[in-house]
Amino acid sequence: MPHRDMIVIGAGPAGAAAAMRAAGAGIKVTAFEKAPAGRDKVCGDGLTPRAVAALDELGVSLDEAHRIAGLRMIAGRQVRELDWPANGQFGPYGAVWPRRRLDSALCDGAAAVGAELCFGTEALPIIEDGRAVGVTAGGERWTADLVVLAAGAQGQAARMLGALRDPDEPFGLAIRTYAETPRHAEGYLEACLTLRDAEGTAVPGYGWLFPAGDGTVNIGVGALNTMKGFANLNLNRLCDSYRDLVAESWQLGPYLERPRAWRLPMSATKRHGPGWVAIGDAAGLINPMNGEGIDYGLETGILVADLFAEDPPAVADTYDRIVAEKFDAFLRTGRRFSFLIGHPRILRAGLRLAVGTDAIARLTLQVMGNLIDNETPGTAGRVLNAADRALAAASPTLRKLHQRRTARIPASRRTAAAGPAPAEDA
Repeated sequence: MPHRDMIVIGAGPAGAAAAMRAAGAGIKVTAFEKAPAGRDKVCGDGLTPRAVAALDELGVSLDEAHRIAGLRMIAGRQVRELDWPANGQFGPYGAVWPRRRLDSALCDGAAAVGAELCFGTEALPIIEDGRAVGVTAGGERWTADLVVLAAGAQGQAARMLGALRDPDEPFGLAIRTYAETPRHAEGYLEACLTLRDAEGTAVPGYGWLFPAGDGTVNIGVGALNTMKGFANLNLNRLCDSYRDLVAESWQLGPYLERPRAWRLPMSATKRHGPGWVAIGDAAGLINPMNGEGIDYGLETGILVADLFAEDPPAVADTYDRIVAEKFDAFLRTGRRFSFLIGHPRILRAGLRLAVGTDAIARLTLQVMGNLIDNETPGTAGRVLNAADRALAAASPTLRKLHQRRTARIPASRRTAAAGPAPAEDA
């Protein structure tokens, strides 16, 4: 019976980061990924400065990635192009790096420092007397001192551990594809904050164009389930209408592949238990205000490996406490905000405000770039705390309105609106 200090379920950015950091610290670790090596994960491919800083800490070179200087935000006729903060704690640039290459670089880095990676092999946790003691994988039983769940929020492993998305919290759906463009080498991500569905209803979400520097751009749209008419939202049509909006200015070619959709879990009922922890998407660590979570996946992968190296018996409880202190308030604010902007009139007013002045646009930039968390000092931190207090008062009413709206939708349409099955990685 093979035994490891740590077993990781999933080898996306979160799982690979955990395996790399652990192996580098001399921890005997195996990561199982049910997809084959080199698989492509549907994603926006954007890396925030926060993600770049985490990759730098892991020693992963971004020479193959396309560097990004900032974000161009569009709300109606208002356009603001802002650089990432030069004096921020995460550095002055982001990147676009297609997930096939990013994930391969992380897995190669993990293997190079001694981690064992098993592709094409699904691992499921073994639970004995309420404790995770290892996994079954490839018809074999593996034991471990710690099981790390990095396989998304809705897969079988998550269900077995009870680390599911909270059904009372919002989630998002997104769709993306690629197209050729002569503007592929631009240094700014572009986000259109004013989307409308086929009926003209304002969509709480955004359309994006992320130039990849390889002749193509990643184009896609995302939406929150708090919007009016979500059950009838057709992502393919929404993506097509957004493409029509930007095709001329970006000189877009036809789609290079069929648009692919995925779900964005933005909560988790549990993220740790006896013998296990969840990281990245599996822990619900996705910013509800931009749908991004690669940086949180990398950070929590690094964190759990460092804590295990320091004190293996205490790792689960310590990990949960640190993640709560660092992220919970900000992500809670984002989820509350999601219910607020589900109302079209509030959404329209909010978008005008978000880019209306340079000062507020810079705050929006920090939110869209995942540059804010519970530890953020200064004005941004104070605004976050004030927003959380205000939204806390409004949250019960907003949730009730959302529940009433959802209750009027037939069960079959609610199920369809829940979207495609999530990918099994973080």
